[in-house]
Amino acid sequence: MASLPPGLVRVAGSGLLLRLRVTPKSSSNAVEGLSRQADGTVSLQIRVTAQPDKGKANKAVIQTLARTLGVAKSQLAIASGATSRQKTVRIDGETQLALDALQDHLKTCKP
Repeated sequence: MASLPPGLVRVAGSGLLLRLRVTPKSSSNAVEGLSRQADGTVSLQIRVTAQPDKGKANKAVIQTLARTLGVAKSQLAIASGATSRQKTVRIDGETQLALDALQDHLKTCKP
């Protein structure tokens, strides 16, 4: 976690918690990179095409993040913020592989 910004990822038991900023109703599903909020916190910016209706956007977030991190959808869960743009996702299982994939992906994102 050394090259990731402080607060983006936290250890929680045997898993990790990842802070997200979600934009629903976008033109595509994508992990866009890092986003700094007004309070100074850093989040992973994710855009999804789904509307925030009956959990559709949350499901799209899990699918998009699983594809980007190279993990099964069952290893990811919304830990907090189910009805908010600011979310925390829990990552279980092969957390080091997910972190490596996240770091690799962020290298390809625009700053």
